[in-house]
Amino acid sequence: MTEHDSALMAVSSHLRMLDAVGPRMGQAVRRTFDMLLDGQHTGRYRWEQLHKTEKTHCGTLIEINLQREFGFADGEVLDYSIAGHEVDCKYSQKLAEWMIPPEAVGHLVLGLWASDKKGQWSAGLVRASEENLNPGRNRDVKRTLSRTGRAAIHWLFENEPLKKNILLDLPTHVTDIIFRSTSGQTRINELFRHVQGLPISRNTVATVAMQEDYMKRVRSNGGARTVLRSEGIVIFGQYQNHVDAAIALVLPAYGRGDSMSVRLARKRPHHAGLPSITLDGERWVVAERDDPPEMAPLLPDIGPLPKS
Repeated sequence: MTEHDSALMAVSSHLRMLDAVGPRMGQAVRRTFDMLLDGQHTGRYRWEQLHKTEKTHCGTLIEINLQREFGFADGEVLDYSIAGHEVDCKYSQKLAEWMIPPEAVGHLVLGLWASDKKGQWSAGLVRASEENLNPGRNRDVKRTLSRTGRAAIHWLFENEPLKKNILLDLPTHVTDIIFRSTSGQTRINELFRHVQGLPISRNTVATVAMQEDYMKRVRSNGGARTVLRSEGIVIFGQYQNHVDAAIALVLPAYGRGDSMSVRLARKRPHHAGLPSITLDGERWVVAERDDPPEMAPLLPDIGPLPKS
């Protein structure tokens, strides 16, 4: 039984101490997907767009990124030494279908699964003992977990939310509009025009812009903020007053590095009861469908967000 495996429980306790609620491990997985897709240089945002060799490399990159994130020592035989125990790191696109090599038999395996499409990830520990493994049938004698082995997984984090790749959730006709132009600035304008009220990550901006100076395409002075202002659209960014305004309008929370666009309208009698903010000396609300477009107020850039 897992609870009688003192080494497994020691490794579990150590990982829990390092990452009590899972954000660091989940961030490492997110970072790996973004590195593989390399959207800034390729415009790719779906797993299916990767080459076979890139998909194969995903497990190695996750292993590397976890080691960078947590500073795990190298193992003598396996990937890591955690709490004084050898641990092999494995990743699979299908839950718990980790390929376990001969050198890991008898040792602990830190197994991960993630789906960008589902926006979820899981991580668990299991002892790669003979009773937990199926017989090896492939040429390199790698083995998979048996039914008993799957039942023996000690889940550290299960079906946790993976930071959203928002492009995956958009209707096809919207992504077609966003990506149809050869101009990076035009693509960014379309992104913030069609994706409103949702946090948009820096990586998404980089993927759509496909340029080195991608965040410049969001800002004023010719960027999306300038272009979309005449349509009533403002783009909240990395300033405390932007965050405060978004909170006051009861918009979804957005994090460091994120941006969010929304169309505003001057508050009129039919907006009674809607949350509002004061900008340029007038009250503004999130525009309703039938509100005509009007020039948006300027968002002062006050108080950059503190570094976390």
